[in-house]
Amino acid sequence: MTPVNRVLDDHDEPALLRDQFRQLLRYRALLAVGVVIGLLGGGFLALSGEDTYTATGEVLVRSAISDPFAAGASADKGINIGSERQTAVSDTVGTLAAATLLKKGDDVTARELLAGLQVTNPPNTLTLRFAYTGAAPEQSRVRAEALAHAYLTHRKARTEDSIRNMSEGYRAQLGPLEEKRDLLEKQVGVGANNDVTSARANIIVAISELSRKISELKALDTTPGYLNKKPVAPTSPTGPGLPMLLGLGGVVGLALGLLLSWVRLVFDPTVRSTRELVRSLGAPLLGTLPRERQAAGTVLAIGCGGSRLAEEYRAVAFRLAYDPSFAESRRLLVTAPRGDNAEAAAAAANLAAAFAEMGRDVLLVEADLRTPSLARALGPAAHEVRPPRWAAEEGDGSWPTGGRSNVDVPGSGAFALIPGTTVDNVPRALTSTPVGRIVAEADRPGSVVIVLAPPVLSYADAVALVDRVEGVMVVCDPREVHRGDLERIREIIGASGGSVLGALLHPGRRRLLRPERRTKSTRRRPGGGSGPTPAAEPDAPEVKGDPTETLGLRSLTLPAARR
Repeated sequence: MTPVNRVLDDHDEPALLRDQFRQLLRYRALLAVGVVIGLLGGGFLALSGEDTYTATGEVLVRSAISDPFAAGASADKGINIGSERQTAVSDTVGTLAAATLLKKGDDVTARELLAGLQVTNPPNTLTLRFAYTGAAPEQSRVRAEALAHAYLTHRKARTEDSIRNMSEGYRAQLGPLEEKRDLLEKQVGVGANNDVTSARANIIVAISELSRKISELKALDTTPGYLNKKPVAPTSPTGPGLPMLLGLGGVVGLALGLLLSWVRLVFDPTVRSTRELVRSLGAPLLGTLPRERQAAGTVLAIGCGGSRLAEEYRAVAFRLAYDPSFAESRRLLVTAPRGDNAEAAAAAANLAAAFAEMGRDVLLVEADLRTPSLARALGPAAHEVRPPRWAAEEGDGSWPTGGRSNVDVPGSGAFALIPGTTVDNVPRALTSTPVGRIVAEADRPGSVVIVLAPPVLSYADAVALVDRVEGVMVVCDPREVHRGDLERIREIIGASGGSVLGALLHPGRRRLLRPERRTKSTRRRPGGGSGPTPAAEPDAPEVKGDPTETLGLRSLTLPAARR
């Protein structure tokens, strides 16, 4: 039988990522919790933090130069902008700025002052950007300007110190040369030779060169730079602000929610995807029932006009009819993994109605002898009829020969029902000879026998019937069934000689609790009393233009019944 859902290839990475993302979206509550936490954190940071203000000034750094208007003069001669940036944040500059601010009444230490300073250098420029962050706009402006001026003052003082040191060095060399020159002049006066005259001339040239260098040093323009952009008091606080922090908090919260969902997914024992369900059960997915609110007290969806649920049941019946394993025996055991068996009972009844709609002779056996409720759920649709002759002759009036009903499906036909009853010994009743003879009715051409059994993991009743009804269909809620339960069902059914034909998924009954409560409340009489209310009649099948009604007109011949 061809699976309904394609099993994803292990190497189909985009499909696996989409599947995993869909699995994470199952835990919407955790995602919402993460987003709420992120928003609360962003709002807390925005509202609890103190407002800070940043003032920025820009300083253009230049070197000392003799003639800034000369051709080829360069202002960046000998400037290492990286070293200058380190100098701007040094303790020396901080001390100078702190002393200047102290004169203006701002008592702040150099360490505190430098803590709010950030100096950056725009690429490919000789500009230093002084950004100071303070508690008040005017404070930030004053301190940023003081730091910029302190840097310029320090750099100018450093340049002047260098010029002074070089000048003193040249003068130290000039003193001995002048003494030697005076000595040679005395020798020239008494009639010295040409060597003395030549030595005197060389000394005079050296003295002239040193004097020229000293003069050039004194003529240097020692301007350290210019404050191109004076700091201005900021008009708004610095920082991302409330909208930005809320946005960042939402993004971080979403990431936190995804992390929590992933952790929950890793430790979640339930089936996380259709692919995992098919792999654990070892059988295909026959169908997925849509979320549809039925009328109160209505079990049969088939027979109601315009029902998507009925159409899905018809589709499942056709898939089973064309399955070689089912077509050979025409026996189907419907059960649930554990817990409530109401959805399995509804599936068994609707599949029986779908096969009856195809023109089959259908017998539905309720083998749930512990909590029988199918006949009561069907209500007025089930009419008691006379049991077969062999049941009247061989039976003792107990289950399954005690009674038989005929269930009318509006516009689709009818099927026979053997309702379940409570017995003293359930295993003996399920393995009795009459049960075997009833199940053998499927051997007749055009007949189908559907057996409803209790949850397979709660009781051993389903296992006792597997040797007679080989094909098993598991009805489960994908949000509640565990992977281990499906693997155990596959092992139990296989060891008992049967085979799992597939799984039928239903959306669960918890989402319908409120509508059911409202329905119960409407059944109360106006006077405060309560009494039974007639079950809601199904919609008439004569709805014009409804595509779901076309299946009722189709007659299907099962492969094993063909002659």
